[in-house]
Amino acid sequence: MACAKVPLDELHVTEPFGPQGKERTLPALHPDRKEERCFLSYKPPPEDGTAALLEEFLENAQFISEDLEWLLALPHDKFWCQVVFDESLQRCLDSYLRHAPRGLDPSGLSSSPAVADMQRNIHRSVFMVFLRMATHKESKENFITPAVFAEIIYNNYLFDIPKILDVCVLFGKGNSQLLHKMIENIFTQQPSYYADLNETIPSISQVFDTILQMCGIQSEDTGTGQPLKLNANKCQTAMTMPEEELADLLLYMCDTCTTIHSFLDIFPEACSTFKEHNFLNRLSSFYEMAVPDLEKAVKKRNFNKSLQEDMWRRISHSRKKMVEIAHLLLQHTCLQPILEGTESMASCVDDLLQNFTAFLQEKRLIMSKFLSKVMVVHVIYDSQDDTRTSYLLQGVESAWECVGKKRSFPSSANHSAGAKSKTVCTVSAGELESLLCHIRDLLPDLGEGFILACLEEYGYNSELVINNVLEDKLSPSLDKLDRAMLPSVLSTRSNAFDDDEFDVFNRDQLDMSRIWKGRRQRESVRATLDDKQHIEEQRERYQAYQTVVDEIPIENDPSRDRDNAFGTYDYDDEYDDTYDVNQIGNEAVKKDHFVQDPAVLRERAEARRAAMQSRKGYRPPPASHVVGGPRGRGQMQDTVLDRRRKEANKSRGANHNRRTMADRKRNKGMIPS
Repeated sequence: MACAKVPLDELHVTEPFGPQGKERTLPALHPDRKEERCFLSYKPPPEDGTAALLEEFLENAQFISEDLEWLLALPHDKFWCQVVFDESLQRCLDSYLRHAPRGLDPSGLSSSPAVADMQRNIHRSVFMVFLRMATHKESKENFITPAVFAEIIYNNYLFDIPKILDVCVLFGKGNSQLLHKMIENIFTQQPSYYADLNETIPSISQVFDTILQMCGIQSEDTGTGQPLKLNANKCQTAMTMPEEELADLLLYMCDTCTTIHSFLDIFPEACSTFKEHNFLNRLSSFYEMAVPDLEKAVKKRNFNKSLQEDMWRRISHSRKKMVEIAHLLLQHTCLQPILEGTESMASCVDDLLQNFTAFLQEKRLIMSKFLSKVMVVHVIYDSQDDTRTSYLLQGVESAWECVGKKRSFPSSANHSAGAKSKTVCTVSAGELESLLCHIRDLLPDLGEGFILACLEEYGYNSELVINNVLEDKLSPSLDKLDRAMLPSVLSTRSNAFDDDEFDVFNRDQLDMSRIWKGRRQRESVRATLDDKQHIEEQRERYQAYQTVVDEIPIENDPSRDRDNAFGTYDYDDEYDDTYDVNQIGNEAVKKDHFVQDPAVLRERAEARRAAMQSRKGYRPPPASHVVGGPRGRGQMQDTVLDRRRKEANKSRGANHNRRTMADRKRNKGMIPS
């Protein structure tokens, strides 16, 4: 077999061949060394959850799971022979990337625990296969030459840009570090993927233009150079397009935005490539033009409730992902070099301010996140272009007012002045957590306790906190604190008596007249016992129970005289007024019938039970003929069948199952062993 420390692409192996077992020497990576095995294509779990479809899914998924486990157990050389030369394996992996349920997709996983377990097994196995395919060196003995590895994965289409995007979407949750190393190794060993990504981004941008066109909105910059058609204004809009078409459109937009965000979040090195295509401006323009019309269509049109909820969930998810995409692009192409103080700091500041200037036309796009970036640039690069940053701050404030929210932002003139006064501001737990996350994103070295102290000092104004930290203009009380300080135990404690009148941790003043040690002063035991105030407080409550009426008057019945003005309500614990057969207009209930004849009550109950069973279509069981006739004269067929049925079912009751019930009680610990 193979010698140690020889790359797979240079390795040769000697194996028996043919019916006579003659030996031959082949390259370790050769088509003849591939095992004959047919990998099935993946099918998603059924949504309706019928038994036949679930059984079909489980059977197909079981074959796929076993085949992938077999593949992962192969040695290094056999694994790569199967991966490179087995087309059915690639079809299986491609089918999973295409049809596996995404985060917002409806799936049949909740219909059966077995289906959920099987889906998890396949999901893990597919991820492990892709992870192994992206590794050119498994150990000191098992490795491939990097240049040959780059040719193998690129020329055999083991990875391409669409596959990498799908892998990020499906496996990004909880595996971001592993995926980053995996994709980084792919792009490092084969730089041609950067060229492929460069060619793919215009197609991604075309998706936004297609959505705008389907909504009847003309893009300002389509990049196609084609003239506008004469009938372009007559196309359908989001308010008029068919219901299924609108649902597919939102699904298309949601999937695109989620995919781009997952890829950039896992592999931020690609942000520079997106920047070269002016992707951020295209995204902000699409957000401004398409999102309001789609939101209006989902809100105003009459859809099925479940469909409307699904569409609104998808458009909200898309809006969130577009905001986060813009944040990632600014963070990694402009803001990060500024914070790190690289040589390209001046150009990055100019690019960032230029982007912000363009965003002023897009009123709806993440004002708060953009504002924080403007503040950081204003602090670091204030001396270069104070007029421009002030203009941006005013534009952001105007944009908030245009979308119906009014906020006032600090200007360069009052940054230092704002630090001199401490504003008392109460925020909810969710808002406080948002402020903490906002500051930690930009200043990750600060401890949570220090950030909380700064927020309290500056009236929970996160922009002012960031400004004063970066300019080193903190108040003396904050400057003495440890910047890595954690929150105190009292600030994170939870107690049943929080915020009550005696909570000394949250109240500056207490009513000391309600606090004493030992027996209360100037109050004797006799005075305490004579204090009947609590009785007076309860008197009004019990006055409602002082009037007792034994008989209830029947109103609005002129046919009755004064002597019959009261009727007696007879109590009947088996009475069910749901199936009341009494008719309106009967004679008054006779008096002195407090205890009625039990036989009459049983007859009434039986009549009600029979009426209820007849409504439900219940048929009483036929009469039993177990007794039969005298011996020696033969029995009727009904008697024979009833006796056989009784013999088969007699263990269900009486004392025929004593041993079974005794064992059951003993197993539960009711009877000592």
